[in-house]
Amino acid sequence: MINKNETCTAGQVSVPYMTCLIHVFEQWFGVEQLEDYLNFANYLLWVFTPLILLILPYFTIFLLYLSIIFLHIYKRKNVLKEAYSHNLWDGARKTVASLWDGHAAVWHGYEVHGMEKIPEDGPALIIFYHGAIPIDFYYFMAKIFIHTGRTCRVVADHFVFKIPGFSLLLDVLCVLHGPREKCVEILRSGHLLAISPGGVREALLSDETYNIIWGNRKGFAQVAIDAKVPIIPMFTQNIREGFRSLGGTMLFKWLYEKFRYPFAPMYGGFPVKLRTYLGDPIPYDPKMTAEELAEKTKDAIQALIDKHQRIPGNIMSALLERFHTKQKIT
Repeated sequence: MINKNETCTAGQVSVPYMTCLIHVFEQWFGVEQLEDYLNFANYLLWVFTPLILLILPYFTIFLLYLSIIFLHIYKRKNVLKEAYSHNLWDGARKTVASLWDGHAAVWHGYEVHGMEKIPEDGPALIIFYHGAIPIDFYYFMAKIFIHTGRTCRVVADHFVFKIPGFSLLLDVLCVLHGPREKCVEILRSGHLLAISPGGVREALLSDETYNIIWGNRKGFAQVAIDAKVPIIPMFTQNIREGFRSLGGTMLFKWLYEKFRYPFAPMYGGFPVKLRTYLGDPIPYDPKMTAEELAEKTKDAIQALIDKHQRIPGNIMSALLERFHTKQKIT
């Protein structure tokens, strides 16, 4: 009687190639019934896939709280230095930025295209499309700080300031709620400022079609006009493939409109390829109204989406792209 291994070596066509390969591995590793183990592993993957999809998005929250814990330790260690140094938090910012930049490179092969459009000094208003989780902007802030030493301030929704434990992180990363006068003051002081006009509404209600949801918002345009600064449009390719939101369903839309809190669950955390594109700056024009500037900015971001994003977005394509390209920063 001929055993399985002899059948494979004899080159009989009736035995599938994968079966022979499994038998070879069984001999190498000294185990029997390797095929049964593989089938069991495949079954476990099928059973736990929903759990994995729910857990991955919260790894981002874990990184946020890890950053917060580090900042509290840093603050206590340097409490006496605070009275003598105006740059107390620079070391902490560099450490946190390195943490996020490392995660960006390893998990998403993150790239920034158009970094040269960010001024080396002086103000600029960055307007960006808001993903389900704006992890791309966390990466972008880290990249800006590491490569230019500049801190990019950002306007966040009011609910962010009510998340337990976030106050120190928001303070160190220069996150603010507004109002418009404060934004103008920051820009006039020569700083970079970022705003997502779509905000939480865009995060929840937009989807893989990457529709821009700004409504009639033009306050950001008035800020740029009052501060006399250029607007730099920004969009990150595949940001909706990394994280998806169920906020578009009727129940979660009603909850948001009722309580103004993003109750909608999210899933994802997929290691898709992320590329941030910065468009050409829209210069200050005293003749342009806020309505016209807002529309021009929206058109600029839509042009970035049309040029760089597959519509509708596809998670599998974004995953394949991640593992077939090399990281690049320009």
